[in-house]
Amino acid sequence: MPACKGSFRALLLFDIAEEIDLVALRGLLSAAPPARSPDFKLPTPGYVRFERPPIVEVCDPIHLATGEQADARLRYFDYGVVSLEIMIRFQSEWSDVIALSNRWIEAGEVEQRGLKTARKHVDKLCSALRKPYAEWLDEAYYVVELREVLDAAGNVLTGGQLISDHGREISQVIRGEVLPLSVAEQREVLSSSMSYYPTDLLVVGWSAAIVYDTPQGAAPVIELLEYANTQLLEYRRYDEILTNLLKDARIALERQGGVLSRWRLARAAEQLNRLRLETMELTERTDTAIKFLSDMFYARAYRLAAAKVGANDYRTLVDYKLRAAGELYEFMVNEFREARAFALEVLVVIILVIELVPIFRGR
Repeated sequence: MPACKGSFRALLLFDIAEEIDLVALRGLLSAAPPARSPDFKLPTPGYVRFERPPIVEVCDPIHLATGEQADARLRYFDYGVVSLEIMIRFQSEWSDVIALSNRWIEAGEVEQRGLKTARKHVDKLCSALRKPYAEWLDEAYYVVELREVLDAAGNVLTGGQLISDHGREISQVIRGEVLPLSVAEQREVLSSSMSYYPTDLLVVGWSAAIVYDTPQGAAPVIELLEYANTQLLEYRRYDEILTNLLKDARIALERQGGVLSRWRLARAAEQLNRLRLETMELTERTDTAIKFLSDMFYARAYRLAAAKVGANDYRTLVDYKLRAAGELYEFMVNEFREARAFALEVLVVIILVIELVPIFRGR
């Protein structure tokens, strides 16, 4: 009897536009009105949900070079991200799960086929995109959903037993490694784990996670892992926008060579501030796409995922660059004000000279 039963999922995320009009998209796809999402299994307040639930589109199965046929679905988020989930089910031994993880994470075939699939579907939905990006940013994350794991006697393992008996295999799956990891690295991987009931387990890594639960219990956790990665993708985009914004502003400052150059800083400062405020608005929309209570299990699961995938690090970078953009804007405005004050002083002197010349001539 196979030791593990579950599914292997690749979450391939693409930042394609500043915004997706979900109302227009629903019309193009003839999609049903959205239900409450995520559908949490554990007790949660009624308002804990996506402000604007993503629209789901079921895709044709994807055939891989290995002969595997994977189910596929697309989820469209209003803040411009598309997530393609590619999933296959398995009933196998740990060695096969480890090999599968290594092949999907390292080979790159799944990501290449996923990109083609996403582009084919998005190309038909251009009218629902607002300010589409010429270049897509992308992220890939892998989730191993374990529904049942048996010991040698055929007994179902608890979450704690799964950690103690198969910590080595779990760490290999999450890292995508065929060879066993060191004890220290195993400890590092397994330190990012949590459970709600004795029967479930979540272990999160920076590129993959293991979710051990029933299908009903695993579904919202997988959605939160997906959401954390959409945030990472959005913060990467904001970081790129702000990097270019600060670069252009510094170039404008370096060009100044006198009063007239300072006078021209007004337009550059105005553009800098407009883009800064737009980025702040986009960031706030991404931050508030879903609400939690701080002590909820799902809130803690999300914070763990966001920390491991790097969303928090990029969020810190974005905050730093937003502050830098604000300070640079103030500096440019002050330079412009000094130039304007100087020009006004010169104008006053000219007026005085014009008025005094006739008086001196009269003498």
